[in-house]
Amino acid sequence: MNETPNKKLAIFIIEDDVTFSLMLATWLAKKGFAVSTTTTLKDAMQKIKVGSYDLIISDLRLPDGDGIELLQWKKETALAVPFIVMTNYAEIQTAVQAIKLGASDYIAKPINPNDLLAKIQDILKGDPANNAAKAAPAKKEKPQLEYVVGESKVSLQLHEHARLVAPTDMSVLLSGSSGTGKEYVARYIHSHSLRKNTPFVAVDCGAIPKDLAASEFFGHIKGSFTGAIENKTGAFEAAQGGTIFLDEIGNLTYEVQVQLLRALQERKVRPIGSTQEIAIDVRLISATNENLQKAIQRGDFREDLYHRINEFTLRIPDLREREDDFSLFAERFLEQANKELQKEITGFDPEAFALMKAYAWPGNIRQLKNTIKYATLLATGPYISPQHLPKEIGEAANEWANPSTGLSLKDEDHERNLILKALKEADSNRTKAARLLGVDRKTLYNKMRQYGI
Repeated sequence: MNETPNKKLAIFIIEDDVTFSLMLATWLAKKGFAVSTTTTLKDAMQKIKVGSYDLIISDLRLPDGDGIELLQWKKETALAVPFIVMTNYAEIQTAVQAIKLGASDYIAKPINPNDLLAKIQDILKGDPANNAAKAAPAKKEKPQLEYVVGESKVSLQLHEHARLVAPTDMSVLLSGSSGTGKEYVARYIHSHSLRKNTPFVAVDCGAIPKDLAASEFFGHIKGSFTGAIENKTGAFEAAQGGTIFLDEIGNLTYEVQVQLLRALQERKVRPIGSTQEIAIDVRLISATNENLQKAIQRGDFREDLYHRINEFTLRIPDLREREDDFSLFAERFLEQANKELQKEITGFDPEAFALMKAYAWPGNIRQLKNTIKYATLLATGPYISPQHLPKEIGEAANEWANPSTGLSLKDEDHERNLILKALKEADSNRTKAARLLGVDRKTLYNKMRQYGI
């Protein structure tokens, strides 16, 4: 742009959430922009006609219309103002439509202010009249998102907390069942941190033999022990300046926990066989599918290490807790499977989708992803049908009565045994047991009373 050195670039925000709009406007003003706001499409059009703006940032959803209408109007009136669309992941297709209509870029809510600032700076570096034309070809396809936020309340809360802790250097403990996507969350935190351009090193603590754990973490020098045929760089040194992710940290032996605690406290590591210590600067993210507080009570996990790794906790919900996200995950994984297997499956037929929705998914998101890839490989028509799903999904549906799907109950002894098994697996947590069985809590309570459980 050809602005004078003292001129502030003018940004126009169109957002009906007044609180969010004020927060965003205040933040951008602190960054040196002149910011104006409005809450409606009608008022926005009037102000754009008479005002002079260097950039427009608009929500897709407005009380009297949407951002698409504004873009169409902007195109018809030949206004050459760069335009950023604010959207959520459920509206990505609409965002793609916005790009085709001339939007320069889009950003997903909840918004990371630093990401928005980067987009603004990229757009305003060039000629605003050409930004839309330059941006459109690169944005026509739906982006391949490694991390799916979700639409459910628990997913949005998880994402918001991850976004808030990401820019800090706090150690983060991710707790959740196997297959819930803990490493995806860890990578999201790293990629939105101040260390995003530095290494991310993941270590599976459950796969490290006890006698090799110190070498894996801290490295060794050649000849320091039998089998040490060359120097090895440890995970902490490899992650220097970046993030180290210790997956399933609860599996570490007590002796290894002592070594790890010492390294974290002193911020130094010493490779096996070396007399030299190496100063380390890493951000720690840990994950567990265990209850570490119970492990502390049993004497299996050090309490001082627990407090060292747990400056901030994020609980990753099970898939059964994210019913509003199920369609989003299913579509995402189908899209991914189509790409990997070079197929063009359109979607799921109603019966197959009903079976999938009724299933408890004990393996969580990982199991759903694998199931859809399996079914995509088998499908020969445009849709995935029940016969393409793994047998356990259909069998599980027949093991439990579900009036909404019309599936038949088995005998009462079998049903009672299923409930007892679920309660045992859930450590008598009735809410979790209901999720495992694929029913609501009220149904489970009624059945427990019926069978005297």
